[in-house]
Amino acid sequence: MTEAFAGGELVWLVLALLAAGVVTGFLAGLLGIGGGGILVPVLFETFTLLGVPDSIRMHLVLGTSFAVIVPTALSSFRSHLKKGAVDTAVVKRLGPFVVAGVLVGILLVSSISSTPLKWVWIVCGSAFAIKMALGREDWRIADRLPESGWVLLVAFAIGVVSTLMSIGGGMFLVTLFTLCGWPILNAVATSSGFGPLIAIPGLIGYVWAGWGNALLPPGSLGFANLFGAALIVPGSVLAAPLGVRVAHGISRRKLELVFAAFLAFVAVRLFLSTL
Repeated sequence: MTEAFAGGELVWLVLALLAAGVVTGFLAGLLGIGGGGILVPVLFETFTLLGVPDSIRMHLVLGTSFAVIVPTALSSFRSHLKKGAVDTAVVKRLGPFVVAGVLVGILLVSSISSTPLKWVWIVCGSAFAIKMALGREDWRIADRLPESGWVLLVAFAIGVVSTLMSIGGGMFLVTLFTLCGWPILNAVATSSGFGPLIAIPGLIGYVWAGWGNALLPPGSLGFANLFGAALIVPGSVLAAPLGVRVAHGISRRKLELVFAAFLAFVAVRLFLSTL
């Protein structure tokens, strides 16, 4: 995998992946997201430079992202749980439906090309860029999380789409909880509880879907590249608790605007790559 780089370029690649790990972990703790929103574009550019074929590039990006999200999501959830901000009853109620969605998402991943996966990111990334730019945390559809079946269907859909995007589900779940009247901090903390439920079966599924593919670069286990993951994981795990501490102490508005701009850039970049 590293043969495509000269010595100096390889150093910059390693530094970029290490930095991406720190940013990923920090945002996982701060925003309750699994980090895929940062990892997917970074890994997409990395695997493009490495010459990974377009037919499997997005699959490899998403699988490698999940390999990083697993320990990051566990670290974020553990930190929020220690602060007593996680509604474990909601995690237990919606968790099975989220996992069922992940399993369906895995089956879709094994049968579709890279282009539909890019479009999932383009559409959803753009929608969340707009949502975060507006910053309307006062929008409500209910005063509490309903007991009706539609919430379970939403949880299932979140599992499917999160698998296709390789994210921990926090973008969708935080939005769902805040629309149902939850304080933002509790929404972020509880959404972190779903990260491992999505990331662990998601990673296993991407490994299974890519097993034995002849186009994979060295260091890959199915659609998960262990070289990239090994560089990103340490920083992400160490930085996640820092993000949690910041989340419990400051306003997030400026960071939301920066992240909205970042998501918009990613959506445009992936759109251009489909042309």
